[in-house]
Amino acid sequence: MSRVTITTKKAKHVNKFGKLILGDGTVFEGSGFGYSKTVFGELVFNTGMVGYNETLTDPSYSGQILTLTYPLIGNYGVPDLAQRDNDGISKHFESNKIQIRGLVVHELSTFASHWNLSLTLDEWLYNEKIPGISGIDTRELTKKLRTSGVMMAALVVSDSQIDEAKVKHELAKAPKYNSEEFMDDVSTKNEEIFGNDKKSVVVIDTGVKNAIIRNVRKIGYKVIKVPWNTTIEKILSYDPKGVVISNGPGDPKKCKETIKTAKSLIAKNVPTLGICLGAQIIGLAGNAKTYKLKYGHRGQNKPCINLENKQVYVTSQNHGYCIDPKSLKKSNFKLWFTNADDKTVEGIKHKKKKCIAVQFHPEASPGPYDCEFVFEELKHLMEEGRPAKS
Repeated sequence: MSRVTITTKKAKHVNKFGKLILGDGTVFEGSGFGYSKTVFGELVFNTGMVGYNETLTDPSYSGQILTLTYPLIGNYGVPDLAQRDNDGISKHFESNKIQIRGLVVHELSTFASHWNLSLTLDEWLYNEKIPGISGIDTRELTKKLRTSGVMMAALVVSDSQIDEAKVKHELAKAPKYNSEEFMDDVSTKNEEIFGNDKKSVVVIDTGVKNAIIRNVRKIGYKVIKVPWNTTIEKILSYDPKGVVISNGPGDPKKCKETIKTAKSLIAKNVPTLGICLGAQIIGLAGNAKTYKLKYGHRGQNKPCINLENKQVYVTSQNHGYCIDPKSLKKSNFKLWFTNADDKTVEGIKHKKKKCIAVQFHPEASPGPYDCEFVFEELKHLMEEGRPAKS
């Protein structure tokens, strides 16, 4: 029996000057790590206990400064970025780069140890030019965001003293998260193909996680990933068995081209699954409305109730916008899943067409895999040729 060698590495890019400055004037002082720079973004929090490699590379976090509420981060380091599966998809990351603008933690582990260790967390951030700050009371910060709502913030990591007044002035002028356009940054520019199966599924990339592609491959289909603004004519030219509209960042109302395509998919009764941002886009395409949550749902333990069987599932989530439940009454959809904590919309099914959508992440990564069956629901729609089960 072969022995596994446990690699250990020590942090290198640490003990810098660091400040987190909130839009309401609150200042948190800590120890900077990673890359020395100033960034501005919407400050949010995630309650997950593990999986920072997947979380930091989730395109849904584009434009945001992320607070991890778990108190110790970085102890298992970062695995090899070059490792791929048989389809050429990254094994351990959800995109090809870190998507967050900055990272906030309570305590950074200065030693990382794991059998698959390649980099320490601070090395990874440094290599990708992302600043991080530790020594922050993340419990106090999270309570503030839950009370006041998410807000714009500046994260400064520097090798010298920080000019707080200057940063506050720059923060006041920084573009607001709600006004930013993200699709050209997170979406593929060209068609990408994974697998060689005869039957295919088109994935509209509005910030897709690699795990969505892996799960579509798992149920037996070739994946054709296309840009966010691909027309219905182009999609139908691939003769797909179905379509997935992916997760992603920002306000769904800004994805007008994708909403237009979703309307056509529904009208033509093409089997379609929307995930996270994709669910909101499908909702808007079906005459529902969306709104911004006060502080969003970001974590790996969010309970959702399937109204068809009254079963509760533990889900992975990352979103700041949601479908308005009142608007469903005048839409073409019925409620499928609801959030057990705050009764927000977590899943919808079209009343007549082969179209389903979930607000949570059935692909997980990180998080529980309780809801992978959603991909089987899509397969059912594609293979049986009838509307979703009621």
